[in-house]
Amino acid sequence: MRWIIGIVALLGLALVLQAGLVAFAGYVLLGVFLLSRFLAREWIANLSAERECDRAPKEVGESVEVVVRVRNSGKWPIAWVLVEDMLPEPALRAKPAKLTARGSRIRVMFLPAGKAKPVKYRLTFDSRGYFPVGPCVAETGDVFGLHRRHRLLAPPVYVMVYPKVLPLGGYDFASERPIGEVRLANRLFEDPTRTAGVRPYQLGDPLQRVHWRATARTGVLHSRVYEPTSLAGATVLVDFHADGYPKRGEPYRSDLAVTTACSIANAVVLLNQQIGFASNGRDAAERIKAEALEAEEAGAEHATRFATRERFEQKDNTDRLRPVTVDTRRGYDQFQQIREALARLELTDAMTFSSLILEVGPRLPRDATVVCVLPRVPVETAVALGQLRRQGFAISALLIGLTDEEERAVAAGRLAAEGVRDVRFVNSEQELSALGDRGRAAPPEYQIAAALA
Repeated sequence: MRWIIGIVALLGLALVLQAGLVAFAGYVLLGVFLLSRFLAREWIANLSAERECDRAPKEVGESVEVVVRVRNSGKWPIAWVLVEDMLPEPALRAKPAKLTARGSRIRVMFLPAGKAKPVKYRLTFDSRGYFPVGPCVAETGDVFGLHRRHRLLAPPVYVMVYPKVLPLGGYDFASERPIGEVRLANRLFEDPTRTAGVRPYQLGDPLQRVHWRATARTGVLHSRVYEPTSLAGATVLVDFHADGYPKRGEPYRSDLAVTTACSIANAVVLLNQQIGFASNGRDAAERIKAEALEAEEAGAEHATRFATRERFEQKDNTDRLRPVTVDTRRGYDQFQQIREALARLELTDAMTFSSLILEVGPRLPRDATVVCVLPRVPVETAVALGQLRRQGFAISALLIGLTDEEERAVAAGRLAAEGVRDVRFVNSEQELSALGDRGRAAPPEYQIAAALA
């Protein structure tokens, strides 16, 4: 607009002063301005792009090649176009990074009429999550820099990366059954509180199983044999409120919580038992869908590439008050549903864990152990779990990332005061793998402690 006003003023001045040379310069500037405006609009309108990207779910550490072919479908060559295939900046800048991009996803290119050129790069997924690949945004304009145009050429696609699954070996749940033992066809675990007899020691038996009286009497090592107990699966509850995951401990703590929940679900399914899941976190797929609807309703148009980037970045705050749930069932398909829900799980600042228990408590199966994955134990969480226990539920608590001894004591004390005594601490993947073997000493190093240092 300023250019038009300036040119019109120049022409008016030339007519008043009868300055032919000035008038000629004004007409030239007006022609250049109109031509530049026409070319910028023509070039941006004739741009299009196609994306090639494998959208199948990935495991942590896998890579995918991304190719975006930018095409000029017009009759005029495009002098220059800046193409950027955007990726989520928080995932790229996280320490350690959740995504690693190798190659050039930003290119400045000359596009002949009717031709296409590729933008190629390789994307490595270093963490679980639900990641947008794209959108692809183009910026072009006239050679004089008078007009700039921006356009979204290709919308993003989303790739889901599964969380890690660690074998838990002999991990068992709380064996206390308020309504008696549940009779099942398959006997799952041994109850260390009920000794059935003794047998000769076998290589690999932990020392706590050694029956020292029988050993002293016979002169040969003997091990205890415990009575089996049958537990009808589990329901995994994950506290994913942002207050429990300070940024200085991220992403270690939240990823460890997800890995813990996923590994427990896998262990239960391998035993052919029922498994359910619930969390107060938010589903990334639902968030993206809701934000897209908001943008459409607002009719959002973005003048720059940076405005487009801001539109597609994750919002930190949410008012979501509905939990993420997977109903209790058996089978491998059930585990896949839980794993997908955990892959997409994001921290929230809305629903507390005690609110989650109030929401899902009436729907929890009474014959399943409630396994709670917690980054902290505020008083309201302990009280809510105590209410579940008094209603007849067996409770098992896994506390994630509590390295300070005082924090551990306070958390365990609050749970014990409410009658929850099956409390275990997990500060690393090594400790998680060792949950099923009470005879193994926990590794001295803690990933969380390193992150907090």
